[in-house]
Amino acid sequence: MKVVRLLVVSFFVLCVSTTNVVASEKSGNNSVTDQAYIQAQAEVLETFVAIAGSIIAGAGHGYDSEFMDQLISFHAYGDKFVEFNGGLSFDSAGNEHNERQLFGEDLEIDGVTKFGYIEGTLNVAVYYGNVANLTFISDFDLIHKVYGPITVNNLITLLFVKTKGEWKIAHEHHSPVPD
Repeated sequence: MKVVRLLVVSFFVLCVSTTNVVASEKSGNNSVTDQAYIQAQAEVLETFVAIAGSIIAGAGHGYDSEFMDQLISFHAYGDKFVEFNGGLSFDSAGNEHNERQLFGEDLEIDGVTKFGYIEGTLNVAVYYGNVANLTFISDFDLIHKVYGPITVNNLITLLFVKTKGEWKIAHEHHSPVPD
């Protein structure tokens, strides 16, 4: 299963490295929306790949596993953190519980068989060099202990803030793709 996991992560890295990220070459009016932060975009994508690696490696290996701790470490928890998911709003504690429960407990061991995105939907927009908005339509295949194989196609926004030299998730928004 480690070989499969390595292949999935390698494929994901390949897909990310060949994806067009949002970056305007225009800087005529020096607007924050027109500035390209190529290095910051690369760092955010690297963080996103590391998040995927934690989820894939930790799937089904327990609520308090090393990989779930690693996944949680990518978040900027605090009073400003909020997650919108399934029509509900969660604070830091709610998000942490939900992620540990789903990926650590609810899935079969090695129950993430695909962690990807629909081609052409991954975008990274960086503002001021320290705030980034990563958006995509997920293409995840999971093996749930109760529901069996499921595919998750959601519209996902991850808002990252660079703090102490690291990109951390400050906000998550997950909503189903309309039929």
